[in-house]
Amino acid sequence: MKGLTTSKAPYFFIAPAIILLVIFSVLPIFIALIISFTNMDLAGLANYSNVEFVGFKNYLNVLADPVFLKSIFNTLFYVVIGVPLVVLISMSIAVLINLGTSKFFKVFRVVYYLPSVTNVVAVAVVWAFLYNPSFGLFNYLLDLINLPAVPWLTEPTIAKISLILLALWRAIGLNMIIFIAALQGIPKSLYEAAQLDGATTWQQIVKITVPMLRFAIFFVSITTMIGWLQFFEEPFIMTKGGPLDGTMSVALFIYKNGFQLSNFGYAAAGSFVLFIAIIAVTLIQYRMQNKESDY
Repeated sequence: MKGLTTSKAPYFFIAPAIILLVIFSVLPIFIALIISFTNMDLAGLANYSNVEFVGFKNYLNVLADPVFLKSIFNTLFYVVIGVPLVVLISMSIAVLINLGTSKFFKVFRVVYYLPSVTNVVAVAVVWAFLYNPSFGLFNYLLDLINLPAVPWLTEPTIAKISLILLALWRAIGLNMIIFIAALQGIPKSLYEAAQLDGATTWQQIVKITVPMLRFAIFFVSITTMIGWLQFFEEPFIMTKGGPLDGTMSVALFIYKNGFQLSNFGYAAAGSFVLFIAIIAVTLIQYRMQNKESDY
């Protein structure tokens, strides 16, 4: 009896977390899936008799919606540009800080990490002022060196790049900490052996550091890509998806249709298209990582 109680003890400890996960994550997913096959709107919330089953109509309409297709393009733009930069910059900073031994380098850990814990709304508002074409700091600095003003948030392509710069600034700190933790797990004997063989610092980084960080790179790539596929706060606060839907992300498209236009069924269909895309990308990267590990 004592052994049986002991074997069940872990389940009692994890039960609250599992219950919360089911109630606030798993159950809403199934509810959203059901809603995606209906014409649910505000009238439907008030009276369920107004809700009709429409099959795959929402999915067909959302995949033919030019705004949704543009939001897919914009989101892919964010992912293709943002994810490699986050991985490369955060890993480079982590390597440089890890090489330093003075307290000066330890201070940089805090400096680079601070944006990650700063409220995104406050940060986005501040950066919106920095990007302001009339009195923003960035254009003021460009004017000091006789360069033309840049339409940071008023030209579609430049606006996307501007949002990426802000997101990079916020994302680098946390991922840098992950890379530093991974770097500190690399045996120093590998570097000592490489030094005895006459390897330069650069050769040590390429031949030892990067291969030993492959699992950290995989983790950061996966989590960063999922985050960028759900890119929402920056365009919502700074551009509202404009100009000309040039910064509209899939997540922002879902929000606008669901919470501003009250097309809940339509928004739910869009959210499941995004959900499937995230799962597909994650599985592809996971398979690629497994093949690399086998190799």
